Amino acid sequence: MSDAYQSPADSPFRHAAEERDRAPQFVLPMVVRIEKAAPPARTDALETAARAVLVILGDARSSGDGEWAEAVRDWQDARIRKVVRRARGAEWRRAGALPGITVTGKSAEVRVFPPVPLDGWPKDLARLQVSGTDLDDPEAPEPADPGVPVLWLNPGLEMSAGKAMAQAGHGAQLAWWELSERERTAWREAGFPLAVRTAAPERWQELTGSGLPLVRDAGFTEIAPGSCTVVADHPALR
Repeated sequence: MSDAYQSPADSPFRHAAEERDRAPQFVLPMVVRIEKAAPPARTDALETAARAVLVILGDARSSGDGEWAEAVRDWQDARIRKVVRRARGAEWRRAGALPGITVTGKSAEVRVFPPVPLDGWPKDLARLQVSGTDLDDPEAPEPADPGVPVLWLNPGLEMSAGKAMAQAGHGAQLAWWELSERERTAWREAGFPLAVRTAAPERWQELTGSGLPLVRDAGFTEIAPGSCTVVADHPALR
């Protein structure tokens, strides 16, 4: 699932049409492992996807003269799109042979890859399915631990797991861009702790007016353009 976002005027996440829409467009590919016999829990998959985005942003290969740095810069110069596909068995093994990083949660595994052109996907990723990524939580998630960054989902929207994973990734990235270098380093060294939870309806209204990073969907899939999907509540941004 792929989308776009809103952030302050000096960040690469502005939602209004502008010059970067005429630049070559790139996408950040992510693949979630979904084996028939043992699919991951939905919330864990969302949290693992969000953490995977942070892991690749914080990787040395994504900055300076790193091997992925040019692709990451090209991606950030255009719309910051993300697409989540699913794989199992041999598909997952082939995806694992491509350059990228696998991030593991409690039950979920997500592999994130350096950005690629919209029409330039590696064939072993391009053939993977996007739709049908439906997951459930066996039990209701526990309340988030105090002090942990929380990516709050809009309680009024229904999204597939793949769509929600992309949205959670957007929220994590918005928070990353708002943090100072010192704050980013501390988050990275702690292992990027975070939680993804659905906000209570009354809390959602408060969050969207709080000034915290807010994701607005571009409307490419599933929901209406401009829908608010995630608020990134990092303690350092309050």
